[in-house]
Amino acid sequence: MELDLLRELSVPSDSKILMLVIDGLGGVPNETGRSELEQAHVPHLDRLAQESLCGLTVPVAPGVTPGSGPGHLALFGYDPLTYKVGRGVLEALGIDFDLQPSDVAARGNFCTTDDAGRIIDRRAGRLPTEQNAETCALLREISIPGVQVFVEPVREHRFLLVLRGEGLSDRLTETDPQREGKEPLPVRALDADAEPTAALLNEFIAQAKAKLAGRHPANMLTLRGLAKHPPMPSITETCKFRAAAIAAYPMYRGLAKLVGMTVLKTGMTFAEELETLRAHRDEFDYFFIHYKPADSAGEDGDFQKKIRALEDIDGFIEDLHAFQADVFMIAGDHSTPATIAGHSWHPVPFLLHTQSFARHDGTEGFNERACANGVLGTFPAKEALSLAMAYAGRLAKYGA
Repeated sequence: MELDLLRELSVPSDSKILMLVIDGLGGVPNETGRSELEQAHVPHLDRLAQESLCGLTVPVAPGVTPGSGPGHLALFGYDPLTYKVGRGVLEALGIDFDLQPSDVAARGNFCTTDDAGRIIDRRAGRLPTEQNAETCALLREISIPGVQVFVEPVREHRFLLVLRGEGLSDRLTETDPQREGKEPLPVRALDADAEPTAALLNEFIAQAKAKLAGRHPANMLTLRGLAKHPPMPSITETCKFRAAAIAAYPMYRGLAKLVGMTVLKTGMTFAEELETLRAHRDEFDYFFIHYKPADSAGEDGDFQKKIRALEDIDGFIEDLHAFQADVFMIAGDHSTPATIAGHSWHPVPFLLHTQSFARHDGTEGFNERACANGVLGTFPAKEALSLAMAYAGRLAKYGA
């Protein structure tokens, strides 16, 4: 449903909506012929699926592999082909950086390169956050005439780079080749107006390379999602509800903040996120709660670790169910199959549990094959919000 129509039809209500996003939820079979979710022992998810409406979501479009930003925006009801946002902006918002309209922000990754300059680890062994902070302090010594340079640690191997000055452009390419065995790419301008900004960023990279030389494992960096802060409609104004986000990782807090959610302070574990959810039950109508480990395991290509991550979140499903939301959704922003060791275009398992108006489809369990036979079918992820609002009694009739 388009946001303008959602705004027109939405009505206030006392009902509550809870959405758990299991990051990187979907997978594909390994040599056994079964995916991570099919092999995992997830009795609580399976039982809930049997009492819910199930299907598969397509984050962007068939065959399109989404980033985490587009994948989450779709689940929040925003068409990711219309509302585009760079990863750098999300990282900035996620760590409460005071991003100005003219700033250009980039999500940085520390990486490890060999003697020939080729990347051998795109994440520098998931650098400890403490070492990240030390490395960022070193890069803050970089000076580039005409602009202010900000370098801030985020988490593990991730950092934020912001250039502040006059006339900057975000019409720029990324430097991450997205695979190991390749050298980092230079920043390139996508139009003539962006040439000066590209030159500034390449100067930063050159100085950073010199400062990082000889260090281990973070002896180089890549830049992704170079962008300015885009205008974005507020989910709270559109849907006429009070929305809260609970996420440990900065990027997902940034996404929630971008669309107008209240980002609640929480701890680093999912158990702490759950406590935050309980503590704020009466203050909000819509809750987004995030679980990261399944995605990290999939990106690392560790099939068994992803199975364990899925089994771990299954242990919290009864507690989330006990929250007694009028609508409880379990979704993924994208698939991250361990066999691919990265995001993929495969549709993602989805369930919607409600006590009202529902015709439960009797899906056998919560996995790719079972959800493919669910009553919801395969549908765009951007429709999940309007579907939840309908079952929560928050949408008026359309037309006479």
